[in-house]
Amino acid sequence: MKRITIYDVAKEADVSLATVSRVINGSDVVREDTRVKVQEAIEKLGYKPNAIAQGLALQKTTTIALIVPEASYFYTGQIINGLIDVAKIYKYNIMLHTTTEGITEMNDIIENVIKSRVDGVVIFNDKLNKEELNQLTTYQIPIVVIGNRMSDETVGSVYVDYAKLACDYANECIRNGKTDIALIEDRKNPAMIKQLRDGLSRAFKENGMEFSGYIEIPKEYRSSYLFLKEYVKTNPRKDVVITYRDSQAMAVLNVAKEEGVDIPNDMELVCILDSKYNSMARPQISGFKIPDYDLGAVAMRLLTKMLTDENDVVDKEIELSYIFTPRQSTK
Repeated sequence: MKRITIYDVAKEADVSLATVSRVINGSDVVREDTRVKVQEAIEKLGYKPNAIAQGLALQKTTTIALIVPEASYFYTGQIINGLIDVAKIYKYNIMLHTTTEGITEMNDIIENVIKSRVDGVVIFNDKLNKEELNQLTTYQIPIVVIGNRMSDETVGSVYVDYAKLACDYANECIRNGKTDIALIEDRKNPAMIKQLRDGLSRAFKENGMEFSGYIEIPKEYRSSYLFLKEYVKTNPRKDVVITYRDSQAMAVLNVAKEEGVDIPNDMELVCILDSKYNSMARPQISGFKIPDYDLGAVAMRLLTKMLTDENDVVDKEIELSYIFTPRQSTK
């Protein structure tokens, strides 16, 4: 079957190629009767404008770059779904870029994003630094960051306040007499861990104490489980252990079983990012329901507003809420 081109439309409507192009790109210099004639030719022939060519004419590509870390694929899956659903509504295409530690560097991805002339960028990257972000803002590309609170002329953010989450939870524990609280390091998510650590420190300070329960995992240990197996043998038992990801929570759970530590009677366990695996564990692990789908959907909606200057986008920092889901690993 022959592919219909802009030349066929021009011939059918008996107008120039430039006139067809102006109609397709919404130019207001075309007479109404000519516009109707071109649109009728387009419908009759079933012509589909080439998105790339149309983007070049409008200086737009109708494409959004999405940058996510490969290590967080499980968590970012729902974020991506939310983002894509909203992108479809506003007729944007998504160009996915993934970062892999030691293989794909952020600088390389940023260079590719700039070369691809995307209209905007959504970034979910726990290790993004200000210098890398400045590379994109230099080109006046609108950016929405998921996870970290920040904003300026071309940057917006959608986030959950993990520091507040940790502070509120720690205050509740302290009120109930549970003051020996531990947070396990997660090298794959340093920015999130910093927020949690700041929140715990704030809660302890509010109660006249100092938070000293941060458990660092030495670099020679590639597995949280192997380190924790040794750690419990030489350190006193904690009242509450907090992990960021489910895999670390499982490591704590397994070590506790092997060392005869009863969860939750001897020690309570909380995983910040709740997942289906937390409810499959025995005992089931308590966690926080983070609105991951909404993070993606709201981020994409914020970006569309920034791209169209809708209402001048007064609020570029959007905070979403969370819900604590108690299960068998806490009392």
